[in-house]
Amino acid sequence: MQHRHLNHQDFTLAAIDDVISRGKMGDWEDLRAAVMNDSRLAEKVLRVCRPYAGERYAQRHHFWEQYVQGRGRTA
Repeated sequence: MQHRHLNHQDFTLAAIDDVISRGKMGDWEDLRAAVMNDSRLAEKVLRVCRPYAGERYAQRHHFWEQYVQGRGRTA
């Protein structure tokens, strides 16, 4: 998925938020594969998701936070 504001393929914080918020299954699969291969990216996903912790309807962000924590990639 091309991030709507950027012209590169890096997983910046904004790009991660965009994939989580607006991405389709294929985009999520790409992010999942990247997280599995790079623990620093897992930290970035948590940084994106943590501000949504108190938002009841931010289910996609809650899912990703739980997924990354469940993978044991971060402390």
